[in-house]
This record gives sequence, structure tokens and C-alpha cells, in this order.
Amino acid sequence: MPALPGKVADVAKDDEIDYMSRMTEAGRIHAIGKPWSDPARGQYLQEVGSMMTLMPQPPARLLDMGAGTGWTSCLFALGGYSVTAADIAPDMVALHAQNAARYGVELASVVCDFESVPFDDEFDVVVFYDCLHHAHDEVAALRNAHRALRVGGVCITLEPGRGHRDSADSVRTMQLFGTTERDMPPSTIIAAAQAVGFASHAVHERPIDPPQISTGRWSRPATIVGAARRWIGRTAPMAMSRSQLVVLRK
Repeated sequence: MPALPGKVADVAKDDEIDYMSRMTEAGRIHAIGKPWSDPARGQYLQEVGSMMTLMPQPPARLLDMGAGTGWTSCLFALGGYSVTAADIAPDMVALHAQNAARYGVELASVVCDFESVPFDDEFDVVVFYDCLHHAHDEVAALRNAHRALRVGGVCITLEPGRGHRDSADSVRTMQLFGTTERDMPPSTIIAAAQAVGFASHAVHERPIDPPQISTGRWSRPATIVGAARRWIGRTAPMAMSRSQLVVLRK
């Protein structure tokens, strides 16, 4: 018997709601302790910092979509933003207060999925950090982000690019937890943003490990200067299938 329309999406959402309950105790400790519990903690901090550089200055109202346990929301709040953290999983949202107390900040929290955001013209910033690729319909998700923003507000996304869905980690996650894993390159995000009425977009490189300029010993100081000038003068090609920061303005 064929599945009813929306049935697959509903099942995947149920799995996302139950995500925490399927974790091992070690997994829960890791999730609650992020970013400090993760070997990629330095990368996470670079990425959050890069998003902050692209946001309006605080105090500004920020909606953190797919916030998980709320660690990103707490870092944004430490930066001076007035933050509302949203997630589909009640167990995740229940941890927001714990993380907020840990960081000494205040957070507002709401349980909702990307397609049922209960806000209109209220925020200066909406953030999708490594979560829009879980959406069943990125157009609906960005339509709600657009509706939640004030005129002139920005939506910032930082998502995995092409190849993510078929990576070993994603296949394993889908098998274990039943969650949605999709490729979400800038080209997909921009197309959806145009469809829902965003006025403009900009794409920025995703932070990576600090680039290595040189190695070994230098015989003359001028060599260092010349190498630095050559490195600074290079323009990296824009690969729209890669994982990059996308800034959408309403």
C-alpha cells in the first residue's frame, strides 16, 4: 500500500523529536557539553564567531533555529543578543535552562519545527546553524524565517554542501536515529530564499583550520613578506556546492 502524502516526513519528524531518548549516556553527555565536549570545539567557535561578525550589532533579537541543547544560543546570548532558542525536540528544549544557567545568560525557548514557527516580524536575525539540512522542505523553513524577521533583518545559514547525505557519518546517523540528512549547498539555499521573497543574498567562505602560509626556515626576511603578499593576493574560487555561510536579507 503506498504511503500517504507526508507520511515519510511525519515519521522522520517523530524520530527527530525522540532523538535524545535514543542516545547513549555518553552521547547525552557529549550533546549537553558541546562545544567543549567535542574534538571540533575550535572549529565550532570559529563558525559561531564568523556568524557574529555578519550579524547586526547587539542588542538585537535573534532566533536560533534547530538549537538542540542550546549551546549556540548561549554563546549568542553571551555576545549580547536577545535570544530565542527553537527546537523540535522537547527533551532538547528542556536542556536550554540548564545550559543557560551554566553560562549565566537568559534564553527564551520554544518547541517548534521549521514549518511551524510562531513569530511574525519580531527578529533582527534568524540563524540556521548546521540544521537546515534536516528540513524536509527548505522552502517552507525559509518562508517561516522570512516571516519571523523584521524588514531589513538577516537570516544566516551554515550548512553542509554536496556529498553530505551519502557520507559515512550521515548514513550511520540515519540508520541509528532515523533523522533527515540532506545536501544543503548555497545554491539550494539561495534558490529557496528567492522563492520566498528575500531581497538579497551574500555567500562567505566557511571558516577552516588557520591557513598555513609557510613552513621551514626562511633565509631572508624579504622572503616572508613576499610569500605573505602572494597568499593575501590570491582569490579562492567560489564553489557553490561547498559548505559556506549564506546571508539572506529581508
